[in-house]
Amino acid sequence: MSFPGASVGSSRAVGRVVEFGKTHVIRPKGKHQATIVWLHGLGDNGLSWSQLLETLPLPNIKWICPTAPSRPVSLFGGFPSTAWFDVVDLNEDAPDDTEGMDVTAAHVANLLSNEPADIKLGIGGFSMGAATSLHSATCFTLGKYGNGNPYPINLSAAVGLSGWLPSAKTLGGKLVEEAAKNRASSLPILLCHGKGDDVVPFKFGEKSTQALIAHGFKNLTFKPYRELGHYTTPQEMNDLCAWLTLTLGLEG
Repeated sequence: MSFPGASVGSSRAVGRVVEFGKTHVIRPKGKHQATIVWLHGLGDNGLSWSQLLETLPLPNIKWICPTAPSRPVSLFGGFPSTAWFDVVDLNEDAPDDTEGMDVTAAHVANLLSNEPADIKLGIGGFSMGAATSLHSATCFTLGKYGNGNPYPINLSAAVGLSGWLPSAKTLGGKLVEEAAKNRASSLPILLCHGKGDDVVPFKFGEKSTQALIAHGFKNLTFKPYRELGHYTTPQEMNDLCAWLTLTLGLEG
């Protein structure tokens, strides 16, 4: 069941006001043990993923599925689309829209900020949503957003399906404080990627995994799928359910 939640949200935490679309919330069918914000891909919306997540056998999770703002996307020649941040090109040398990612990360943190203290918090996403999830994970690890403002949420899990790690080349020099190293080594991360992905190439998932491990993210699971393109499958969803159940200690 979808609830409207906040029909329109905005984020001021990083200095820029952005209007987000409709947020869909899936209430837990059993004992509430975890809350996960799930972020859709470029051009999509929160409703489509909420409908899928509602069918998963995870009765102890509350899902929050926001919709990205509609904004001009450089990859589309400036044509507007729902996007968590701007993308110039899908290659390793393309510049990162750190400000845009910070705005979304702040919005995600705000969505999680009112959850009860005993509830485990997570973030996940698909494609651009996966990239945003990993940006939030690095913000949590560093204890601050890209602009230096403190990151307020304690994450217990991060998931990225068919995505990539933004700012991979600059991450290593930032993980110098002992507290950040400890958070990096203990944060559970699941990355899944299809070898047949013709939108976000499989090598992006591989290299993102290698970069995270090299920078001290030791609690990372990478699952490749031989025939999978830029979409999800029941097998991938089954693997996600099993990983979340084990990682978050969910009841059956």
